[in-house]
Amino acid sequence: MPFGYASPEQIMRDKADYARKGIARGRSVVVLQYVDGILFVAPNPSRALHKISEIYDRIGFAAVGRYNEFEELRLGGIRYADINGYTYDRSDVTGRGLANLYASNLGRIFTESIKSLEVEVVVAEVGETKDGDAIYRLTFDGSVFDEHGFAAMGGQAEAVSTRLKERYRESMSLADALEVALAALTEPGGERPPVGQLEVAVLDRNREHRKFLRLTGARLDRLLAQTTTPPPAAATPPPSSEGTSPEAPPTGPEGDVDDGSSPL
Repeated sequence: MPFGYASPEQIMRDKADYARKGIARGRSVVVLQYVDGILFVAPNPSRALHKISEIYDRIGFAAVGRYNEFEELRLGGIRYADINGYTYDRSDVTGRGLANLYASNLGRIFTESIKSLEVEVVVAEVGETKDGDAIYRLTFDGSVFDEHGFAAMGGQAEAVSTRLKERYRESMSLADALEVALAALTEPGGERPPVGQLEVAVLDRNREHRKFLRLTGARLDRLLAQTTTPPPAAATPPPSSEGTSPEAPPTGPEGDVDDGSSPL
């Protein structure tokens, strides 16, 4: 047997382990249904690099892992949606079609490239009614999971999913859904993420045309006030004693300057 030989099975296992470790270093993202749509919640220390975004009229996107890698997927999804909506009809752009596109691309990269993408993605679509809602979770190897009610990915996803399963119930209000999401993202005995490090958005079926809405500022504060135990307020950084700017560059999970390649 030649020196340095590795079987195809071993190569695939190594690539899968590499991707899983990278994704686990990021912070978890929670996506769950509530009575009027779909809620996205993610701890995110960066104000510039979003983990949650809009793709099209009724479609939202959430991801964990390497920002530069899932940002490419997001932009590709927007191009796909714009071209198909313009060529055919806006109603022809669906979450399932987008999930299939991502699955094909992720699977091809995983099998053909030396390194797989260190990303996990959720594509969510809000319907006219609750029965029309859809949540698709895609893993680094192109596998697609049609989730019902909620989904969690990144970080300690298994533990977060367990806490979601214990607390989730159908037809929750938005405030109740946010309370469930925050409880699931908080380790037992730990502190909840500060308000300033929360990224929250919804797909609200009651909105006209574009359903995606990012919840920030006073709107998020009012919603958090309705939860049972609001997360702590963001700490105000102390004034600089050396005359430097008080606004530091966004940082990654380990406190290093985030250049877009760190797991989020």
